[in-house]
Amino acid sequence: MKDFPVLSRQGRSEGGTEQARAAPRPAPRRASRPLPWLGPGIVVGGLLPVGGLLLDAVTGALGANPVQRALLQTGQLALALLILSLACTPLRLLTGWTWPARVRKALGLLAFVYAALHFLIYLFDHAFTPGVVLEDVLKRPFVTVGFAALVLLVPLALTSTRDAVRRMGFARWQRLHQLVYVAVGLGVLHYWWGVKKDHTAPLIAALVVAALFAVRLLRQRRARARS
Repeated sequence: MKDFPVLSRQGRSEGGTEQARAAPRPAPRRASRPLPWLGPGIVVGGLLPVGGLLLDAVTGALGANPVQRALLQTGQLALALLILSLACTPLRLLTGWTWPARVRKALGLLAFVYAALHFLIYLFDHAFTPGVVLEDVLKRPFVTVGFAALVLLVPLALTSTRDAVRRMGFARWQRLHQLVYVAVGLGVLHYWWGVKKDHTAPLIAALVVAALFAVRLLRQRRARARS
């Protein structure tokens, strides 16, 4: 005698229900990120000045003092990119936009690349002589603060991966990355002391950094007042 599937209360057969359970479920669709070109665009656009600098070096367009110009350009780019990375969180808090958080890491790493390139050109200018460089770092405050800013950026670049956050724990990782505030302060001081005459550009950098710090402090005070 042929067995018939038993109907459930909802009018489905048990056999049909088992088949439905056994059937593989379609994978949930992942929502596509808005502005998918933003991250790669930041990296490509951030590295374009390196190409321009190399082209000027090859064609002899760096002027009468090519090393000085390369030092100035890479140092300014490092500080500008570091300030932009620090501006991402205040911009997100003030506007509610989410894209600044997605480009913050790329901007920070680009800042480190230009700071390292800045130091590499400095070493080239001193013939890669460790003794001369060490004496310069210890005797000239302008060089000391710039070198200290670069040293502080090294652990931040090395722990910029998700694996580093997982290994350290978010609280420890966050405390370590607060060194960026010291680094940007030293970077502004290095820029100020490095300029001989017109201090307009270092002053603008200092005011922008002060404004970013003020926004963060105000947000923290409001958060503490609510808690």
